[in-house]
Amino acid sequence: MRVLIVEDEPNLGQQLRNTLEGAGYAVDLATDGEEGHFLGSTEEYDAIILDLGLPEVDGLTVLDRWRKEGRAAPVLVLTARDSWSDKVAGLDAGADDYVAKPFQTEELIARLRALIRRASGNASAELTAGDIRLDTRSGKVTRAGEPVKLTAQEYKLLSYLLHHKGKVVSRTELIEHIYDQDFDRDSNTIEVFVTRIRKKLGQDVITTIRGLGYSLDEPDARPAV
Repeated sequence: MRVLIVEDEPNLGQQLRNTLEGAGYAVDLATDGEEGHFLGSTEEYDAIILDLGLPEVDGLTVLDRWRKEGRAAPVLVLTARDSWSDKVAGLDAGADDYVAKPFQTEELIARLRALIRRASGNASAELTAGDIRLDTRSGKVTRAGEPVKLTAQEYKLLSYLLHHKGKVVSRTELIEHIYDQDFDRDSNTIEVFVTRIRKKLGQDVITTIRGLGYSLDEPDARPAV
């Protein structure tokens, strides 16, 4: 899953980036409102963490622009302000949740996970397909109760497909959501990761839809390849 952080405080921005990357997210970081608005308007994100007190363009203006442009990614607002009116303004501008500074990183990540799950129609922190389980809190994957070790990119790909279970996901969409902006994106690697996941979880876990992409579904709902 891919996340954009828009935060002008260098230490906090880098700390959040490192923490989220360690939790398996692909992360882009913008340090002012102008850059944040540009990235949020031109790149695809599963969620955005947005500080309100930004230089160049303030966070509320950035958020309002995104929503008017039809950008629907869930937005978690960060604010150091105590005024309830600022929190209301953020929600009215289109924010999905907010966290006031200072905050516990664990709470922010938990709220972020919840936003991403809700946006894809998943209520539980555990994503499943048949006997495959992916716990978004711990990052652990099991099949029939047995742990399965995945690389970081394999985990990101499996997580994205599980979040969008039953839908056909193109290679382009996968590339946009599992790699950050600076990564050397190569569509051929997607097939490599799919092949590796099939070896670890079963050949039928991911279905190739010729000419369209990939689909992951419950075993009894998987079409013939």
